[in-house]
Amino acid sequence: MTARSEAADFWENPKDAEQFLKKLSAVKYWVTTIDNIQRELDDYAVLEMMAQEEEENGNESQMQAEVAWQEKKMNGLIEELETRSMLGEEGDNLGALLKINSGAGGTESNDWSAMLLRMYTRWGERNGYKVNVHEVLDGDEAGIKSAVVEFEGEYAYGYLKSESGVHRLVRISPFNAQGKRQTTFSSVFVYPLVDESIEIVINPSDLEWDTFRSSGAGGQNVNKVETGVRVRHIPTGIMVENTETRSQLDNRQNALRILKSHLYEMELEKKRQKQAELEGQKKKIEWGSQIRSYVLHPYKMVKDLRTGYETTDTTAVLDGDLNEFMRSYLLLETKK
Repeated sequence: MTARSEAADFWENPKDAEQFLKKLSAVKYWVTTIDNIQRELDDYAVLEMMAQEEEENGNESQMQAEVAWQEKKMNGLIEELETRSMLGEEGDNLGALLKINSGAGGTESNDWSAMLLRMYTRWGERNGYKVNVHEVLDGDEAGIKSAVVEFEGEYAYGYLKSESGVHRLVRISPFNAQGKRQTTFSSVFVYPLVDESIEIVINPSDLEWDTFRSSGAGGQNVNKVETGVRVRHIPTGIMVENTETRSQLDNRQNALRILKSHLYEMELEKKRQKQAELEGQKKKIEWGSQIRSYVLHPYKMVKDLRTGYETTDTTAVLDGDLNEFMRSYLLLETKK
């Protein structure tokens, strides 16, 4: 596969080349990760043997701690590979757009949205994604009312799709003079970052061609020869005429180009409608629609209400340590 990418004519068809490189990247990921696991497994076996020998010789050994650390490292790689194997749905391999919107609660909710923005930005940075934040609408006093985060890189959507829903925060509000505990909500919604270049493939049998004599300026040849063309796309009923030139062949090509433009716009409209349907899945930002709860007072706990996964390390979670939550969600989805 690598030899093909190094061929002199590799970039003659840029779209095919890009698709090939994506496939090559996926194969390299699996090969590299499996090789890494094998190396860690070999290291683990050596450390375990050394620890056993020292124990048999009656020596107190520090090797057991190294064995435990190596085992944890190895299991982490295996879990990473298992998680990637669960990302097989259409769109999982794409980048992602993540939208954050504050719920009711004013400044408190806006501050929570800013905390979520930092959390997801940190997650992206920690996991090797190119992160771009835009469309930020600042809060009146603090925080943000909304923002969009773009994650460029493979499988960002596959991981982040688990984050769509309402996130609930319970804490002592820094904006409350009485120091009362408050509950606030913000919503997160994730979209696949689709490449705008849509390739339109038209089946020739779906086209109905006709020719006619052109009228208007262009000289005698325009009027006497059937240079005008008309094409109808049978599945959609779209019809295009073209009389731009005095060449029937050129006009056919122009008509086909215009037809593809029409079909491209239809695909964009389908995408917009699909996104609107996804938007319609959003629930009202209220108590009953939350997916995850972040409690900072009177105790510390982050719990996913769909999977039951929880942790008391709230600081790590808010610093972007979300992979176990995502993994738990993917495991749940594969069981459905």
